[in-house]
Amino acid sequence: MTSTVGPTRGTEGVDAALTKTVRRTGAAIGAVYLLAPDAQVLCLEALCGAPAEFAAPWARISVAAPAPVADAVRENRLIWVGSQQEMARSYPRTAVALPYPLALAAAPITGARPWGSLLLMWPATHPPRLTRRELGMVTSCCRRLAALLQVAAENGRPFVHADLPRVLPLDTVRPPPTSEQTVVDFADRLPGGCCALDLDGRVTYLNDGAAELLGSDAETLLGTLPWQSLPWLDDPTYEDRYRAAIISREPVSFAACRPPDRWLDFHLYPDAGGVSVRIVPTGGAPPASPAPRRQETATATPARAGQLYQMMHLAAGLTEVVGVQDVVDLVADQIMPAFGAQGLVLSMVDSGRLQITGHRGYPAKVVERLDGLPVDTSFTPAGRALSSGIPSFFADPQEMRRIYPEAVPISGKQAWAFLPLIISGRPVGCCVLSYDRPHTFPAEERAVLTSLAGLIAQALDRARLYDIKHRLAQGLQEALLPHSLPAVAGLDVVARYLPATRGMDIGGDFYDLIRLGDTAAAAVIGDVQGHNVAAAALMGQVRTGVHAHATLGEPPDQVLSATNRLLTDLDPGLFCSCLYVHLDFARRRVSLASAGHPPPLVRLAGLRTAPLDVTPGPLLGVMPGAEYPVTEIPLTAGLLLLLYTDGLVETPGTDFDDSLAELAGHLAVADDRDLDHLIDTLLEEVRPARLRTDDIAVLVLKDRTGPEHLGR
Repeated sequence: MTSTVGPTRGTEGVDAALTKTVRRTGAAIGAVYLLAPDAQVLCLEALCGAPAEFAAPWARISVAAPAPVADAVRENRLIWVGSQQEMARSYPRTAVALPYPLALAAAPITGARPWGSLLLMWPATHPPRLTRRELGMVTSCCRRLAALLQVAAENGRPFVHADLPRVLPLDTVRPPPTSEQTVVDFADRLPGGCCALDLDGRVTYLNDGAAELLGSDAETLLGTLPWQSLPWLDDPTYEDRYRAAIISREPVSFAACRPPDRWLDFHLYPDAGGVSVRIVPTGGAPPASPAPRRQETATATPARAGQLYQMMHLAAGLTEVVGVQDVVDLVADQIMPAFGAQGLVLSMVDSGRLQITGHRGYPAKVVERLDGLPVDTSFTPAGRALSSGIPSFFADPQEMRRIYPEAVPISGKQAWAFLPLIISGRPVGCCVLSYDRPHTFPAEERAVLTSLAGLIAQALDRARLYDIKHRLAQGLQEALLPHSLPAVAGLDVVARYLPATRGMDIGGDFYDLIRLGDTAAAAVIGDVQGHNVAAAALMGQVRTGVHAHATLGEPPDQVLSATNRLLTDLDPGLFCSCLYVHLDFARRRVSLASAGHPPPLVRLAGLRTAPLDVTPGPLLGVMPGAEYPVTEIPLTAGLLLLLYTDGLVETPGTDFDDSLAELAGHLAVADDRDLDHLIDTLLEEVRPARLRTDDIAVLVLKDRTGPEHLGR
């Protein structure tokens, strides 16, 4: 569907910036995605160079999704995909639904805050990299869009997301038009036939030769889609060739058989305004591998190519979801819009009842009434659908009352699809799509929804198992990390642990603070290899070992040596980095020993901040007789130490020293009057709440004593 509403207040500047950039960069297609108010979803706002139907699988994209526009926003950088092969390697899910030769750039629209993403697509003939001129235009456009959105928000007129994307004309400069009769005469003089399609695929012109070859007349074909008005072209293979021409902007050819046995060659020549088609009889025998023929019937409509690609895109998405909430979000953000539904209730079978795990478009009172119904309920058709395993479709309330008179009308919805979620005969749950107006479910749509129900059932079952494991892992993590840190006189301490955003949200990073009498304390931070239950379990053993040896009064090197012997004896198959810091308030000394751990940052009075040069020993669990050198520094008044794990500073493709220098720069100017605020600010500046591939532990220590406090 395409937005038929003209530009609303505030959209003209966005539309103009997009179309100008598409023209100046020579892109074939351009789009602007904007973040929804919750900043979790990117919504397609404007599109030019292609019909909205082409973008249906990507009308709403989760910021966490593995897609170019999402990566651009998440990572705040330009994403370049130079070929279809690169697309298949980097974004296989996108490549499934966009199997055409092309080059693609996605750039973040960022100002005072992230706003969204700009997407541009070129034919595959584009050079393997953006030129400097193109890069400058893309950057300039993103700045312009961010400024427009920022000004609108500051003026109290924030951008309001449209329900449907605006499809914009490119307004390319064309030569003055010649007379209509001249064009007709020119086309008629050419052998074969000629016709023209707009970007939506509708016939805008055809000459007499084309009409004769197609076996129809201009009156019947003008304004129609060829694969709908000509039954023998009603095959997704042929529509796909048109889509390939529009998206790749490259000439495309195919052969089709007009019944009973007349083969025709179609040559498609696309540009920004549409497609010119040359039709000529195929010479000699038909192609060796002709497109498959279909037996046409009046009761079934073959699936369109766009719908097939959308189905594949949805199926690929369901294979990537992790938790139950991910399934709910994908069904709500992609499957509901794909089928025009306004309501969703997704339930799971739990102890003989249907527990609602997610919903959209229903008031809280209705959800409360539907939640917890017995699996064999007669209150809604969900019970019958689950017991029979057969989906139920109701086009309007009258059909519901006729087929299922015992159903109680409580939602005000006007049409429903009840999809049982079954795996190997075992009911997993029920997915209900509903509509605010009567909705006819054609046979093709019923078939697609039935197929999707099987995929949703598999995804939901996997997600439930993941969530159970995740809760167990999270409980283990919470049990192994300290619930609170002990109070140490003369020392302010704050710690944070952030799990990775992928995987089981559990890892081997740990920290601890140990009181050693009235005049000393020890701080420890470490990182066990891996992000799983085994890593968390070993982390608990390491933390216990360090704590035990520290409380015996052993120096830092002996604490690490003893813990290393423990790990080598256990032989868990994992290794661990660790930094042990001993603070002696009586002697005003700090002693440190490292087992392959990143160096701490030290900030002295006057805000001078730098990594501390600590000579590291081997990782724990690698060498049984390893030694760990001790580094000593004075404990000056106001000294601040930042201990961290590598997840805070290591980023693929970024130099470690550069990341460490950036962290030191942030720490140097941070306000240390409130350590909680300091640590939260550092985490947001260095590692915003986006995709984290590693867990993070941070421990901040600040001395608040001086010589004048000794002896008290």
